[in-house]
Amino acid sequence: MDRTPLTAQPQGLMIQVESFLRYLHVERRLSPVTITNYRRQLTTVVEMLNDMKMAQWQQLDTVKARNVAAKSRRAGLQAASMALRLSALRSFCDWMVQQGELPANPVKSVHAPKAKKRLPKNMDVDEVSQLLNMESGDPLVVRDRTMLEVMYGAGLRLSELVGLDVRHLDLATGEVRVMGKGSKERKIPMGKTAVRWLERWLEMRELYDPEDDAVFISTQSGKRISNRNVQKRFEQWGIKQGVNSHINPHKLRHSFATHILESSGNLRGVQELLGHANLSTTQIYTHLDFQHLANVYDVAHPRAKREKP
Repeated sequence: MDRTPLTAQPQGLMIQVESFLRYLHVERRLSPVTITNYRRQLTTVVEMLNDMKMAQWQQLDTVKARNVAAKSRRAGLQAASMALRLSALRSFCDWMVQQGELPANPVKSVHAPKAKKRLPKNMDVDEVSQLLNMESGDPLVVRDRTMLEVMYGAGLRLSELVGLDVRHLDLATGEVRVMGKGSKERKIPMGKTAVRWLERWLEMRELYDPEDDAVFISTQSGKRISNRNVQKRFEQWGIKQGVNSHINPHKLRHSFATHILESSGNLRGVQELLGHANLSTTQIYTHLDFQHLANVYDVAHPRAKREKP
């Protein structure tokens, strides 16, 4: 959450930045996490521009934008973080053009260096079975197992899991309604196992006097569970279950996508389930699927086996 004091008054270049952030919150309805990231990046950019003695946004040109990129790189910013910073600045300048404050976007032609594409890490089916092989009547265990089952069963993002309300669940049909990036809503199946564990947890949930409609709450406060708490609980669960790989929400989402693609080969279907706006985002899983097929080929095909010397 944004922790800027209410008494703090924006000055200089930050005045327009604060107006832009309000626009993202009120009109675009972006998540608090996204807005916090925009604020962090744009505040750093403003500090750099202040060092360049720039007093008004109308003074921003391509040269200064390139200087921001160069200074960020010298400060050790990685390619992905650089892309995020320039994207935030580019979006802000697009908004300034819409407001009539800038004649054109001076950051349009400034790009971050290309980052090396990293394949998302995933678990195989046996690892997932090992991870989820725990039975207990302890409410805390039931809650955590339910979160894992829903995350893997529906392929949710961490923010989507934490943001789930009871009214979003349709246990009769085994579907869940989530609000994804850009406030885009989608309805997805989550599997019979996830439904069964949700039924168990929802009964126990009432013991902790939940403050609101949140599905997953802290058993100590009754408030909606935090992102950090989920990450911590998943990591601890993986250790207890003796899973070799580090367990985190992203890994479960990636495993969901990879396993669905391996079984169905339906890339468009996986795109819709994950809530990706562009198919290109989903296509990274085709590389994982190809690796799986290549391994099968190497083991099974007679011509793939090496001859003994």
